[in-house]
Amino acid sequence: MKDLLTYIAQNLVEHPQAVDVQETESDGNVVLELRVDPSDMGKVIGRQGRIAKEIRTLMRSVAQRQGKKVSVEIMD
Repeated sequence: MKDLLTYIAQNLVEHPQAVDVQETESDGNVVLELRVDPSDMGKVIGRQGRIAKEIRTLMRSVAQRQGKKVSVEIMD
């Protein structure tokens, strides 16, 4: 899941080398922390948070197929 989120984020931003995803797992729950260059934050969040919401929806769908729960946090 970490690789998928990294791939998605790198294709959205202008500075793909600055994309960093940290994955933490406990009790079947996965927390993915996404960090991007501050100038690319708007591209990842989108207008009214639409892109961020779609990223979270996609990641939940992938996690559900693996029998896990996931949350995506976009960090400053």
